[in-house]
Amino acid sequence: MCGITGIYNLNRKPVSSSLLKVMTDVIAHRGPDGEGVFTEDGIGLGHRRLAILDVNPRSNQPMPSKNSDWIIVFNGCIYNFQKLKLELRTKGHEFHTTSDTEVIAEGLANEGVKFVEKLNGMFAIAAYQKSTKTLYLCRDRYGVKPLYYWFNGKTLVFGSEIKSIIKHPEIKTELNLEALNEYFTFQNLFRYNTFFKGVKMVPPANTLKIDLNTTEIIHNSWWDYNFNEQDESLSFEEAKEETKRLMEQAVANQMVSDVPVGSYLSGGMDSGSMTSLASRHVNRLTTFTCGFDMSEVLGYEANYDERRDAELMANHFKTEHYEQVMNAGDIRWSLPRLVYHLEDPKVGMSYPNYYISRLASKFVKVCLQGTGGDELFGGYPWRYYRVFRSLNQKEFFDQYYDFWQRLVPQDEKKILFQENVMKQMDFNVPRKSFEGVFTFNEKLRYDTPEAHINNSLYFEIKTFLPGLLLVGDKLSMANGLEERFPFLDNDLVDFAQKIPVKYKLGNLENMLKIDENDYRDKRKVYTEFDDGKNILRKAMLDFLPEKIINRKKQGFSAPDESWYRGENAAYVKELLLDKNTISKEFINPEYVKKIIHEHIDQKINHRLLIWSFMNFEWWCRIFLNNEKIEN
Repeated sequence: MCGITGIYNLNRKPVSSSLLKVMTDVIAHRGPDGEGVFTEDGIGLGHRRLAILDVNPRSNQPMPSKNSDWIIVFNGCIYNFQKLKLELRTKGHEFHTTSDTEVIAEGLANEGVKFVEKLNGMFAIAAYQKSTKTLYLCRDRYGVKPLYYWFNGKTLVFGSEIKSIIKHPEIKTELNLEALNEYFTFQNLFRYNTFFKGVKMVPPANTLKIDLNTTEIIHNSWWDYNFNEQDESLSFEEAKEETKRLMEQAVANQMVSDVPVGSYLSGGMDSGSMTSLASRHVNRLTTFTCGFDMSEVLGYEANYDERRDAELMANHFKTEHYEQVMNAGDIRWSLPRLVYHLEDPKVGMSYPNYYISRLASKFVKVCLQGTGGDELFGGYPWRYYRVFRSLNQKEFFDQYYDFWQRLVPQDEKKILFQENVMKQMDFNVPRKSFEGVFTFNEKLRYDTPEAHINNSLYFEIKTFLPGLLLVGDKLSMANGLEERFPFLDNDLVDFAQKIPVKYKLGNLENMLKIDENDYRDKRKVYTEFDDGKNILRKAMLDFLPEKIINRKKQGFSAPDESWYRGENAAYVKELLLDKNTISKEFINPEYVKKIIHEHIDQKINHRLLIWSFMNFEWWCRIFLNNEKIEN
């Protein structure tokens, strides 16, 4: 796990080593164990190392292949590298380290850039082939490891984090208004643009190619999810047993490490599954939970603290367990640091993630995460049931787009944005971005309830999951910690896509029989059916306590609805309604004031929108006004 960065000058102008050093130093938190740069003939590669496999300096990067034709920098972990190493040895390749980096370098030398399609793991790779003067930027199937780039037709600059890229003297930091519009619609970015004008993200399962003849970067998309080819011949028992086997295999694969491995442990099934399986490989697994001070929390948020269930599981699996308790005041200290490391605002209140990764980093260098189980196995049934009776593609798009406008509805955008900002925006961009997720995949169908549910799974795994993964990567790496995601093991993902919907959602047959005309409140009907991940629950019965298996789905979130009305109300106003508030250049302060008062007066729960306003204000302070943040 590391940080990578680099420059490619197509005019072959030498790359400054001192500039590369500046670009790598700014992401030193991603790799406190070592650094290195390579420059030659217009190309420059930089690397910061977090030593996980073969901690010896012989595995430092940039690393050349043995034939000297390839030089690579790599961020991530390859779980099948030992198998690939054996294959490469039969073809005459020699190895002098026990790292996965060397396997990538030799694999590229053996068969070129297509070798990355064989990798089972998380990775962002920059690979330069000297003989052809070609640079390749490659990203893993699921988008676990981030990789950004900026290209002006003459120079390409790339990095694991945007803060590295904008150190280049030719790049001026400007706000991308299209991204701002999209974010305040979805609390996410569905396309691969960023808040930084001109800076883009390499899409998951993509390889970008650039050489001296390049005028436009060539993209090669080499893999995508496919929920449409389900194996209807599978019995429920067969699907359950194979899910169980692949879960055990995935966790075993991702335990590979030369440093201590721990696991997050909430009170839920996904992290519990990771802990139960990992504890079979480690005598005394270290586990970590984040809880909340509930002394002034009311309503449904009173159930947000998961420490009791986590403690029961820690006792059950005999782990060495540590807890972080957060209170309302923790947001003031963490928010600017959070925004600095995230760079692009993403998917919900994520400062608890920062605190728990900070806790874990004091004890281990690698931590297992349960992210991905919901998206693969159908963990959000109340979302799917909203559209599963759609009659055609247009009706599906209309209903689902309406649901995913999480922050500001389209008809309120004119009072959200300042007039001069609004004139520069294309207000059709959010809808185009939303539909583009689906129309990119020609295999999707819109003719049955099951097809609509599979389309929902596809949408969330292409949009919501990458946001969660980016948050996981950025906030763990801010603390020098590597997170791993066993649910995103290639074999498990490939099989999960083939499992019929009726095995994932326990009440699908009952929902199909419901006459919706008998119900006035459809939302109530949908939320009553909290029946997701049915096959996964049954597969894990041999490993988890029944109480955890049957526990209702609960997200990892602080009780901010209560805190924004209580102790944090003053901070919210101080940040967003002050005369020195910077984001009012883009956002109408009267609209912000209205939202805050509606929330404080308990008229509407605006916790998501208030969080987003605060994030954007700090983004403006840090990246537009260059306000310094102490780490």
